[in-house]
Amino acid sequence: MSRPKRRLGQHFLHDPRILNRLAEAVGATEADTVLEIGPGPGGLTEALLRHAGRVVAIEKDGEMISALRARVPGATIVEGDALELDWVALAGGPGGLVTGNIPYNITSPLLDKALTPPRPRRIVFLVQKEVAHRVGAAPGTKDYGALTVGIQAVAKTEVLFTVPAGAFQPVPKVDSAALRLEPLAHPLVRDGDVRSFRAAVVGLFGFRRKQLVRAVRELTGWGGEAAARAVAQAGLDAGVRPEVVSPAEFLRLHAALVDGGWRPA
Repeated sequence: MSRPKRRLGQHFLHDPRILNRLAEAVGATEADTVLEIGPGPGGLTEALLRHAGRVVAIEKDGEMISALRARVPGATIVEGDALELDWVALAGGPGGLVTGNIPYNITSPLLDKALTPPRPRRIVFLVQKEVAHRVGAAPGTKDYGALTVGIQAVAKTEVLFTVPAGAFQPVPKVDSAALRLEPLAHPLVRDGDVRSFRAAVVGLFGFRRKQLVRAVRELTGWGGEAAARAVAQAGLDAGVRPEVVSPAEFLRLHAALVDGGWRPA
């Protein structure tokens, strides 16, 4: 088995108790296919095979492949970049299960890909603890931000448990946490509006401590009257700040902005 590679963000988890907790959190049965991102030495893959009918694991590090296939002959090992491959095709169709101890340096792109339609039924990722808490944060808290809103608009979020840095090899500088996402049957934002919605949310959080009418003016370039009208149409108080606006309220504000003629650059 090759050594972990810093350039690939590899930190391997070997504790069988934690690996089994992660596998159980996926909730797979013999009728399910689980797609695993970044299996590394195969500890989680092995645990998943005790629950799922089929496991497909995507590994980018070619030096890991032969040992991985020898350790988990019951799994299908695919060599490639998870950001470039078609997850739905590999899993044999939509609505499956996705998991992995994913590299910190590509967490956001992997979350984005996992939540791109057609979405899986459930996602369980081991991520940096701070990221997990940002994803699951409530409006008005220090961790609440554009990432929170973008994910909570399409998925139910749950931070399951923390994994200390010492459980990994090599030891990272931060702790990790198991994050479970269950895409909503009826997302707050329509698939075709996701790009525009995210642009509005990211833009407004650039002015998170300004009053909402001022933040809308900065985002759109509109005058005060037009900005105030959009905020009122969304049913929001002009004096609140973006950092306390809920995902559902952001959705109403986005609709008001679009109705007023705003489009992302």
